[in-house]
Amino acid sequence: MEFAVIQTGGKQYKVSKGGFVSIEKIRGEYKKGDKISFDKVLLVDDGKDTTIGTPYIKGAKVNAEIAEIGRGRKVMVIKYKQKSRYLRRNGHRQPFFKVKITSIK
Repeated sequence: MEFAVIQTGGKQYKVSKGGFVSIEKIRGEYKKGDKISFDKVLLVDDGKDTTIGTPYIKGAKVNAEIAEIGRGRKVMVIKYKQKSRYLRRNGHRQPFFKVKITSIK
């Protein structure tokens, strides 16, 4: 089973070919079906040997296709101070891309 560890949006993800992963939204104009590639590859394992980057592997690339663009569940942000009649409520929905990994090179 071939897999790789990539970095995007300040987070690291373990990905394998044909798998889906939900990542942070990438700046720019993208739509469903667009192809994107990740060049910040930290580790590649092809079943026999493992390559570890310092911090990234030169020439390694992970190609993906955007399967879905959406927003996550609502997160409630509440600020409250007792005995002072202070209450603030705010909701937030984080945008995300769900991508399908097409190849690991």
